[in-house]
Amino acid sequence: MEAKQAALAHAEELLTCDGVTLAPEASVEGRARTLGVLSEMEYEIAASPEAQRLLEELEEHSDELDEQVRREVKVLRRETAKILKIPAEEYMQYSMLVSEASDVWIRAKNSNDYALFAPYLEKIVAANRRMAALWNPNEEPYNVLLDNFEEGLTTEACDGFFRTVRSEIVPLLEKIKEIRAPHEAFALRAYDLAGQEKLAHALMDLEGIDAKRCVLGTTEHPFTSGFNNKDVRITTHYHENSFLSSVYSVLHEGGHAIYEMNGDDRFNYTCLYGGASMSIHESQSRFYENIIGRSRAFSGPMLKVCREIFPEQLRDVTEDQFYREINIAEPSLIRTEADELTYSLHVMVRYEIEKQLIAGSLSVAEVPAVWNNLYEEYLGIRPQNDREGCLQDSHWSGGMLGYFPSYALGSAYGAQMLARMEEQVEHVWESVADGDLEPVTAWLKENIHQYSALYPPMELLERVCGKFDPSYYTNYLKAKFTELYHL
Repeated sequence: MEAKQAALAHAEELLTCDGVTLAPEASVEGRARTLGVLSEMEYEIAASPEAQRLLEELEEHSDELDEQVRREVKVLRRETAKILKIPAEEYMQYSMLVSEASDVWIRAKNSNDYALFAPYLEKIVAANRRMAALWNPNEEPYNVLLDNFEEGLTTEACDGFFRTVRSEIVPLLEKIKEIRAPHEAFALRAYDLAGQEKLAHALMDLEGIDAKRCVLGTTEHPFTSGFNNKDVRITTHYHENSFLSSVYSVLHEGGHAIYEMNGDDRFNYTCLYGGASMSIHESQSRFYENIIGRSRAFSGPMLKVCREIFPEQLRDVTEDQFYREINIAEPSLIRTEADELTYSLHVMVRYEIEKQLIAGSLSVAEVPAVWNNLYEEYLGIRPQNDREGCLQDSHWSGGMLGYFPSYALGSAYGAQMLARMEEQVEHVWESVADGDLEPVTAWLKENIHQYSALYPPMELLERVCGKFDPSYYTNYLKAKFTELYHL
């Protein structure tokens, strides 16, 4: 059963990955049909009487199972229970819907045409609301969707977390906005795309990514796909006049890839492959992107690699100038380009909108206006169009309602992991300053990566760091940006 499910998931993910990287624009219908058939096969395996009998029998004898098999049974039981509550035809149609919607979203974003995407978003929201009700009719629908990505997560926990972040970060941001630090000239220069691609591969080497197990592609919205710990795909997007965009996209997706590749071999082709949860996964991507990638220690090695590819554009740049530029804190419109300080405010916008969409208190037609208003309220700036507003992210087109809080929670988990790493790894920042991330990756592998999804997310975090405490995150940000801006 599990081997067949893993094979189907592999095929589905390959098709999805191909659809947003290399496939021709007109291929969407055929791909959607194939994905629909594969999802039907997936459903039939999960719903088969033989599979259910086997899981029931294993569950009855769980005390006799080893730790891994016991966890596999629990995860499979949780996932198949969801599938069984959705009619087979509806399950297949939803798979086809999100495949088509992803293609439409790209066209809508590129043409700044929200009206093109809105009908698909209507269907996706309605489908998620219905699935949540089927999965757990006694729970608030958005709580059900949050739990789908982060086991045990609730709106109550998210609301408390975001209140803490907002109360601590917004006042700091207001002080920084008064300083109005200008961008360094090098960040605005032109960097040819071929050179940026060469730089991306150099950064993967610096990050410690095994090129035999991970490849890099390009797409509209960067993402990572992992099939097993020896086959991971990451993507980026190049902008001629914003080379740092791809730099940090590669470091971010590279963090996801390192997590996937460092999982123990025993979890390949099982339901435990890939990571404990979306938030734990994001803790790793944002650890490499921000905690390491935007640290003072790593700015030297980063600048050295960038200068090797672009000596002319970076000839007059000092390490301090580079460090200041990669850490400029300012309100911006694009989440993936956001600085480390303001990033969680971008996530809050999406979280508030998702809650209202699923609750039915906000219509799809109202999303652009509410989005713009929340950006003005939280960040003090207003999008001029939907391309830089509510069309910028791919997640809703893929049906990923309930995912966005993972980004902010992952950032907070990473800060707490850093505190424990600094206690346990001697001279870790000296190694980072030498361009050697092996001690960082070794600690993360030992404590996080190797276990994949063997433990639920909160249990894994508590094993490593103790109870989750968002003050690690806010204290980390306050200390870093207070020093940067001499506050």
